[in-house]
Amino acid sequence: MELRHLKYFLAVAEELNFTKAAEKLYISQPPLSRQIMELEDELQAKLFIRNNKKVELTEAGKYFEKEVKDLFQHLERISVKTKKIAENVSGEFRIAYISSIYSSVISELIQHLKEQFPYVNFKLFEISTTKQIEALEKGKIDLGIIRSPVKSPKIKSQLWFKDGFSVVFNKNFINIGSEKDIPNLENETFVFFNKDYAPHYHEVLLELCAFYGFTPKVVHESNNINSIVQLVKNGLGISIVPSNIAKNNQDSDLGFVELKKVNLFTDVSLITSKEDHSEITQLAVAFLLNKR
Repeated sequence: MELRHLKYFLAVAEELNFTKAAEKLYISQPPLSRQIMELEDELQAKLFIRNNKKVELTEAGKYFEKEVKDLFQHLERISVKTKKIAENVSGEFRIAYISSIYSSVISELIQHLKEQFPYVNFKLFEISTTKQIEALEKGKIDLGIIRSPVKSPKIKSQLWFKDGFSVVFNKNFINIGSEKDIPNLENETFVFFNKDYAPHYHEVLLELCAFYGFTPKVVHESNNINSIVQLVKNGLGISIVPSNIAKNNQDSDLGFVELKKVNLFTDVSLITSKEDHSEITQLAVAFLLNKR
C-alpha cells in the first residue's frame, strides 16, 4: 500500500464519483479504478458500492475514510515539527485566543517568548472556542486560550483561571447601583454574544438572568467582546461580560456590577496538542500559568 492509493481513495470518497475524482487528481478514470481495486484487494475489503447510478462507501469504507484522514493530519503535524527541528526552532508559533482575554497578557507572552526564541515568527489569531479546538486538532495552531469545556481526545487542557461575571452599563443612560438592582433589568435592552458563535457561553448568560428572575430582552448580538462593550458604551443596551473585562476596563463612562450571589463561573483554559512536547509550547503554558 502506497500513499497514492490513500490519496486516490480519499478523492473518490469525497466526490463519490470516479469521473470527478479522476479530474481532481489529473488522471484518467481507468487507472483510478484500477488503483482502488488494488487497494481493496490488499485490504481484502470492499470500500465502495458501485452501480450505474451512484457510488457509495461501504461501512468498511466509512471507517477507512475516517482513519486515513486522521493519518494524513498526523503526517502533516510530523512534517511541520520535523521542519521546525531542522530549522533549530525557527519557523512559526501560532497562538489563538478568545476576544474576552485581556490582550496585554498576550503581548507579555509574546515578548517573553521572543527573548527565548528570537528567530520564531509569532502569529496571533482571535478565534472562537469551537474553531480553536478544530484548528488545534488539525495542527493549524500551537496554543489556544478558550472558555471550557473541551471534548477532544487529541487535546490537553489546563485550567488557567476561573472567571466570574459582571453587568456592564453606560452610566450616562442607566444607573445600576448594586447587585440588588439586577432583577429590575427585565425590560432593558441586552447585548449578548451570538448563540451560534458561542452556544455554551450564551446559555450561561441565560442561566445568570434566570437566577435573578427574568429573561433578558436580547436585541443586539456580536461575536466579539470588545464590540459588545462598545455597543454598551454607545448606549445601545447593557450586557453581562466576564469579570476579567471589568477588572481591566478604565473607561469612565462604563459601570460594572459584579454578580457575586450566583455561584456561576466559566473556566478559561489553555489547550495544546497531546502530541506537542516542544520546549516553546511548554514555556508558553508555564508563563501563562504563572500569570494567574
